[in-house]
Amino acid sequence: MQPRRAYVFLATGALLLLIGSYIGLFRAPSEAYMGDVYRIMYVHVPTAWNTMLAFTFAFFSALLFLWKGDHKWDSRHEAALEVGVVLAVLLCILGSIWAKPTWGVWWDWDPRLTTTAIMLLAFSGILALRRFVDDPVKRATWSAVATIVAFVDVPIVYFSVRWWNSLHQMQSSPETVSTAFLIPLRTNAFGVLFLMTGLIMLRAQLAALRLEQELAPPLPALVSGAVS
Repeated sequence: MQPRRAYVFLATGALLLLIGSYIGLFRAPSEAYMGDVYRIMYVHVPTAWNTMLAFTFAFFSALLFLWKGDHKWDSRHEAALEVGVVLAVLLCILGSIWAKPTWGVWWDWDPRLTTTAIMLLAFSGILALRRFVDDPVKRATWSAVATIVAFVDVPIVYFSVRWWNSLHQMQSSPETVSTAFLIPLRTNAFGVLFLMTGLIMLRAQLAALRLEQELAPPLPALVSGAVS
């Protein structure tokens, strides 16, 4: 039943992304200062929101595993980490594409970009840690602790444009964004959210199946030349 629900989330997310991207590309007006370059915002901003949401879910999954010791939370933790890292890579790529025509450079080590790069490297390192630890309990525990520590950077990423001077613009609010811009932005945000949810559900199920095999008791050894 869960895979079916996951596919429903994926299909809904894809549909919303198609609708939102169509509105953003062909219906929304050009921005007064950036012209049509700003249209990448309709995928960049939703990717940013959902990247931090995925890592937030990984953080709470890690906490719940340490609290309850239930490996289903470790499976969800692993799934959220992987999906979050993929979104973070997309976030950096989309941000660079937007930065070149607006800032004149593909990358700048300003506070928002630097903290985002640290976030990506930190959670990628946790995934690497999980690959190197064979014992399921140690793997789940160590990576959960590491995720809790790494999560400190997520709110820093969000507030970096408020705390330090940054090339990156500050967060907007519904009151400061025109409805013509807000509709495709929110549609794509929900589209990425549904896609992210479906992917986490499917990846968590794969992680649970692998864990079930790892925790299963070994099969009895076959005795060669058994007595007939």
